[in-house]
Amino acid sequence: MADKPPRRPRAETPKGFRDYFGAEVTERKAMLDRIAGVYHRYGFDPLETSAVETVEALGKFLPDVDRPNEGVFAWQDEDQDWLALRYDLTAPLARVAAQYRNDLPSPYRRYAMGPVWRNEKPGPGRFRQFYQCDADTVGSASVAADAEICAMLADALETVGIPRGDYVVKVNNRKVLNGVMEVAGLAGEDKHDERGIVLRAIDKIDRLGPEGVRALLGEGRKDESGDFTKGAGLTAEQAEVVMGFTTARRDTGPETLARLRELVGGSAVGAEGVAELEAIAALLAAQGYGPERIVIDPGVVRGLGYYTGPVFEAELTFQITDEKGRPRNFGSVAGGGRYDGLVRRFTGQDVPATGVSIGVDRLLAALRAKGRVAGSSEGPVVVTVMDRDRMADYMAMVGELRQAGIRAEAYLGNPKNFGNQLKYADKRGAPVAVIQGGDEAAAGMVILKDLILGAKIAQSATLEEWKDRPAQVEVPRGELVAAVKRMLGA
Repeated sequence: MADKPPRRPRAETPKGFRDYFGAEVTERKAMLDRIAGVYHRYGFDPLETSAVETVEALGKFLPDVDRPNEGVFAWQDEDQDWLALRYDLTAPLARVAAQYRNDLPSPYRRYAMGPVWRNEKPGPGRFRQFYQCDADTVGSASVAADAEICAMLADALETVGIPRGDYVVKVNNRKVLNGVMEVAGLAGEDKHDERGIVLRAIDKIDRLGPEGVRALLGEGRKDESGDFTKGAGLTAEQAEVVMGFTTARRDTGPETLARLRELVGGSAVGAEGVAELEAIAALLAAQGYGPERIVIDPGVVRGLGYYTGPVFEAELTFQITDEKGRPRNFGSVAGGGRYDGLVRRFTGQDVPATGVSIGVDRLLAALRAKGRVAGSSEGPVVVTVMDRDRMADYMAMVGELRQAGIRAEAYLGNPKNFGNQLKYADKRGAPVAVIQGGDEAAAGMVILKDLILGAKIAQSATLEEWKDRPAQVEVPRGELVAAVKRMLGA
């Protein structure tokens, strides 16, 4: 029996991954370039690290299985070392700060942009590969570094096209929560587990609401499916102290800070956190960043289990329509905070650090919702080919257009069917097609077909508009570049 032919591979992306085409890549690069310009203006240097790190450097530990599976894509190399694709841009920064600590300036200010990978279950809008855009200051314990990150984040949002009034940067402080928990009787190593449950509970306030969080602070909560989650076991009085922290925001920054000062009572760490928020507010006010851009908001609870001091989050305040036609707020597009102890795993010494990460895909989606990106990119001018033997003439036209800074290409498919060339130009999003047959060449002329205007005229133009600006013009060959520039509005 004849051998079966080899099975062809399926032409599909792996689950949880996707491909990005021209316009999407162009839009993302343009946005990241503008953000990088802001970071550069603030004195931050770019850093590119390898996409692969050792599992040890990433902070992951081998479980009792054949390979690490704690959220990373990992494999064992020929030296029996475990390697993994980076799952964020912060862990590589920790390794760099330790490895080059004698060469880097201190503080070290860097920004990084690039893909990261998560070995997690994919879902709608949740991919295993996505872009991050980070900026961090390593080696400064001053809250001026935190204030600077907040100001830079606000400037970055405005630079990419989120107008003032459509966003707010909210600032909180983990130390204030520590003080609140101390007042609630949750200080000390023996209360470690309870503090962990409290942190996880208040982190879910957006999803569960105040009553759901209150249940988790007490005996526990049963969800719609009947599953029960054990709570922190706080008394009603203790729970009220913690809940007061999440609802402490008042109409003005000074009023909010006064309320937080009441909540932390005599806690030294809590008072330190309030003082840091006061200092951040004063530093930002001195630079002109008022409450219409950056506010003190104890309702920011994401990441409180990870951060050690100030915490910040950028939220877009305008509404969009979801897939079911319901209006909803766009929500968060960036977050960060202070995470002292960044390099401790490598050197044994605490190294203070603060930083922010912008959600690239979410910010792009916001810009599209605001009409700040077109959703498509203009293709090249296409020089059509009427005579194979005159390919050098056509390439000369392309060369002249490119030298003038105009994106251009010659049609390199089969030129036999001219209609297919125009279909190709249309699929490429070409604004102009250049046509020169034998008669035009003999007369020293070229025909320029305005493909975008032609499509518009075919749809809706009046006769007067058609006469005023026809979609096809004939110009002398020597005026090719100038005529194309006029058509492009350049």
